Amino acid sequence: MRRNHRAAIFTATVLAGTLFAAGCSSSSGGKKSEESGAAASAGKATTPQMTVAMITHASPGDTFWDLVRKGAQAAAAKDNVKLVYSSDPSAGNQANLVQNAIDQKVDGIALTAAKPDAMKDVVAKAKAAGIPVVGFNSGVSDWKELGMLEYFGQDENIAGQAFGERLNQLGAKHALCVVQEQGQVALEARCAGLKKGFSGKTDILYVNGTDMPSVKSTITAKLTQDSSIDQVVTLGAPIALTAVQSLSDAGSKAKVATFDLNKELVTAIQDGTIEFAVDQQPYLQGYLAVDSLWLYKNNGNFSGGGTAPVLTGPAFIDKTNVDSVAKFAANGTR
Repeated sequence: MRRNHRAAIFTATVLAGTLFAAGCSSSSGGKKSEESGAAASAGKATTPQMTVAMITHASPGDTFWDLVRKGAQAAAAKDNVKLVYSSDPSAGNQANLVQNAIDQKVDGIALTAAKPDAMKDVVAKAKAAGIPVVGFNSGVSDWKELGMLEYFGQDENIAGQAFGERLNQLGAKHALCVVQEQGQVALEARCAGLKKGFSGKTDILYVNGTDMPSVKSTITAKLTQDSSIDQVVTLGAPIALTAVQSLSDAGSKAKVATFDLNKELVTAIQDGTIEFAVDQQPYLQGYLAVDSLWLYKNNGNFSGGGTAPVLTGPAFIDKTNVDSVAKFAANGTR
C-alpha cells in the first residue's frame, strides 16, 4: 500500500508541474449555485470546447471550496473547457445535481463522494451514458468501487495518523477531534486515523459546521467540562479559528491544530495562535480534476492506472515553512 501511495505522490508532483494558469476570482464558497468558469483569452488549448460539470458537497460559506473552484477554473481556461460548478451539502440533492449534468449530456463530471452510497446510482448512470467521472477531495476509499476513472486528494486516514504522530512529538496527552459534519467519510476518516496515530486519549465532538455560534458554544462547553483536554483538533480552517475563541471563553490552556488552510489560518500560524495545519492542496485538486478529463477526452490518458489515487497531501504547514506558502494564500490559491 505504501508503495502505491509513493507512486501516486510522484504522479501528483509531475502533474503539479503543469500549473501555469492563474486562478480566477470566485464568490463566497459553498453556495447552491451553478456558474460557468471564467475563460482566459490567452493560452487556450486548440481542441474543441468541452463541457465539464463539477459537483461538490460544499456547505454555504465554506471558503475551502473557493480554492477548489479557482483551480478548476484555471484548468478550464487553459483547456478550452466550459466549467459548470454546482454544490449542495445534502447527499440526495448532490446526486440530483449529478443527474442534471447527465441529462445535459456534459462531456465529463468531477464530483466529491462525501456520502458514497448516495453517488453510486448516478455514477453508474453517467458511465452508461458514456460520460467519464473522476472523483476528488472525498471518497478515496470508494472511488474505484463506485466506478470512477480517477481520484485526486489525500488519504484521510493516513493523514490522520500522521497528525496523531505529530501530536505525540509535541507531548499532547488528551485530544478533542471536532467533526463538523457527522457521517462525512473524509472527516470521520481523519479522526479515525488520529486515534490510530496518537498515543494519548482521543474524544470525538460533533458540531454543526454551518452554524458557527453553535460551534463556538459547543466546543466551549466541552472544554469547560473537561479541563484535561490539552489539544483541539479541527477538520477545517474556519472551525479552527472559531475553536481559538472557544479556548478563550473556556479559560482553557489547550492548543489548536487543524486540517486545511486559508489565508486567515496562515496568519494564525505565523502569530502562533494555531500550531500547524495539514494542507491537502484544494486548488490542485480542482485543477487536476478538470485537466484530467480534458486529457482523457483528447489523449486517452488517466492517472494512477485506474488503481491508485493521485495524492495531493498531506503536507504539514507550521512556523518553519508557513512563509513559503503565505504569498499564495494571500492570492487565494492555497
